[in-house]
Amino acid sequence: MEITKTLGEFIIEKQADYPDATGELSSIFSSIRLAAKIVHREINKAGLADITGAVGNENIQGEQQQKLDVIANDKFKAALAARGVVCGLASEEEDCYVHFDDDRSKFGKYVVLIDPLDGSSNIDVNVSVGTIFSVYRRLSPMGEPVTEADFLQPGDQQVAAGYVIYGSSTMLVYSTGNGVHGFTYDPSLGIFCLSHENMCYPENGTIYSVNEGNYVHFHDGVKQYIKYCQMEDAKTNRPYTSRYIGSLVSDFHRNLIKGGIFLYPASSLHPTGKLRLLYECNPMAFLAEQAGGVAISGVESRTLELEPSELHQRVPFFVGSKNMVNKLERFLREFT
Repeated sequence: MEITKTLGEFIIEKQADYPDATGELSSIFSSIRLAAKIVHREINKAGLADITGAVGNENIQGEQQQKLDVIANDKFKAALAARGVVCGLASEEEDCYVHFDDDRSKFGKYVVLIDPLDGSSNIDVNVSVGTIFSVYRRLSPMGEPVTEADFLQPGDQQVAAGYVIYGSSTMLVYSTGNGVHGFTYDPSLGIFCLSHENMCYPENGTIYSVNEGNYVHFHDGVKQYIKYCQMEDAKTNRPYTSRYIGSLVSDFHRNLIKGGIFLYPASSLHPTGKLRLLYECNPMAFLAEQAGGVAISGVESRTLELEPSELHQRVPFFVGSKNMVNKLERFLREFT
């Protein structure tokens, strides 16, 4: 692979866009980069080492924790705590938020929210998984312990967000509010290299991503939209192609590059939705909007404007190419 720019070089170069920056955000990305390398290494040992399968514990959502969920959570938590610039962390794998109480961390400006290993149940069958993260400025006074309010901020207050996808190659994709940029990991050199600068959603796409096995439980607006996707119409390149991996990072990443829409609606099984607002929906919504896409949680319900009420809150989530999401919203308005 020809080296253009490394992640570290790119971040330093972009600091000029933020005249008030003092380096803390760069340190957070360095921590995430380091932990991602370690998780990449562990995932690539799956099947050789005893790191696949369930731990035997459930997380706060009542889901079976996979061994790699715990490993990834520990690695990211340790990496973020070590640099002393993050004062607290909230994780999908933690019951409560974690405050870093050493002398340096107490004065950290930022909190991080993270899904350490999205789609981890897919590891046993060698399917792509990922890490999702977002960064907010703390609201509590520096020098004091973080509070829950530091984490319960609407998504439009995010300073940065991104994901790491561990697939045929490992990529780190992030935004600090000035576009979306992707870096591919070169394991022979141990560095992330700029490979996808200024990533943008195509305005239209031909892929829809939804778990159609739950079709019978969906509300009418979603059902009608799925039928629309399946109908033949040469003018709009339908029928669309159905592609669903079951790992949000993987489905999002494909649709971002090729154009498409991802749907995880509310249903009779999950009346408030299933994806977590803070750890999954807000970071992906931030990236989508930065890439020219749209993210909603219902009719006239922009995901980034939702006011969180609890750390593990679930919401419906629809994200993807602008014209596809807008079309879906019309169906939701008409039939729901």
